[in-house]
Amino acid sequence: MSTGSDLLPAEDARARALALASPLPVEWVRLEEALGRALGADVLAQRTLPPWDNSAMDGYAVRSADLSGPPPVRLAVGEIIHAGQTPRSELRPGVCARIMTGAPLPAGADAVVMQERTRPLQGAEGPAVEILEAVSAGNFVRPRGEDARAGEPLLGRGTPLGIPELGLITAQGLLTVPVPRRPRVAILSTGDELCRADEAPEGRIVDTNAPSLALAVARAGGLPTLLGIARDTQEEVSARLAEAQGFDVVLTSAGVSVGERDFVKASLQEQGVEMNFWRVAIKPGKPLAVGRKGRTLYFGLPGNPTSSLVTFELFVRPVLRRLLGHSDVEPPRVAGRLDGELRKAPGLAHYIRVAASWREGELWARPLATQTSGALRSAASATHLLHFPREASSLAHGGHVVLLPVSWSA
Repeated sequence: MSTGSDLLPAEDARARALALASPLPVEWVRLEEALGRALGADVLAQRTLPPWDNSAMDGYAVRSADLSGPPPVRLAVGEIIHAGQTPRSELRPGVCARIMTGAPLPAGADAVVMQERTRPLQGAEGPAVEILEAVSAGNFVRPRGEDARAGEPLLGRGTPLGIPELGLITAQGLLTVPVPRRPRVAILSTGDELCRADEAPEGRIVDTNAPSLALAVARAGGLPTLLGIARDTQEEVSARLAEAQGFDVVLTSAGVSVGERDFVKASLQEQGVEMNFWRVAIKPGKPLAVGRKGRTLYFGLPGNPTSSLVTFELFVRPVLRRLLGHSDVEPPRVAGRLDGELRKAPGLAHYIRVAASWREGELWARPLATQTSGALRSAASATHLLHFPREASSLAHGGHVVLLPVSWSA
């Protein structure tokens, strides 16, 4: 049994897998199709937004110099400006304007006093107001160009397109954006023991890997295609892999270890795939093969259901993000505390399935009772993977740990 000294560390394996990938060609898509993807090119602002100084509050637009004396200061009210209206005149000394949130400031105004700090009056010469506090220039003013200035960079290549980013682009009047196209991912399960969910098992087990990986691919932004189940012969595995020509990524599950009927690695090489590495110093997921043929990347994932999901999180999902043009592709990490104790032999990094919850301002991670790689129930209950480092042999209750949120969690 390997102690891990002859295996590739997980960080090195991920770096080598990522080095095989580069963003896919750019396509222009409508904004609703771009959510969650990354920009494939810089986007310049077409408009200055806001196009004028405007009020951040309902209140009164004033000349701050008029409020230099001790409060209260009485000012005449020259006009009322609602959002969507253009001011009719410039503010003269001693005059203010009633203004609503979002309305443009009249010329001469440089501040807004919120209405709660005023007292409206009705004088013989018309409406007036007492200002109950002095304010400085810029008070409750949203300056022109605060969001964007025409001609300047708005968002850079590689920026993830979330809802605020797409809102910025929408405000510029743009209807489409450049993004790398979605990666096309072929998924193949292998094993004589497998059957489809709609088949009678009769001594076999239902293949959950391919459907689960397809969902994980779709959630990561890819376009999955199921290639079915290949029986345990090199001829059939090779024939099914030949059907995967033209895909950006090919995922296989099972048949990648050292058993008598593990034909995936040999079949990949037969198809002309140049293997980059095989076997990683982790548990679960040690039997992992990664290679490339042309622009197509191949991942031979382990056959146990949880192992295939864990290796997807650690290696495949970062590669899909790189293909989609994201600049930050590493698995996200958060700090937590261990709710329990853990022990293992040094040599392999363990990724422990945990259920994490917030208590008194800290994220506490409770290891799930079942950690066997064939048990999907523990994956269904997991919110994070806890990284148990290679050379560590124990982690104490309450100790600080590194947690990786899993994308398969609801």
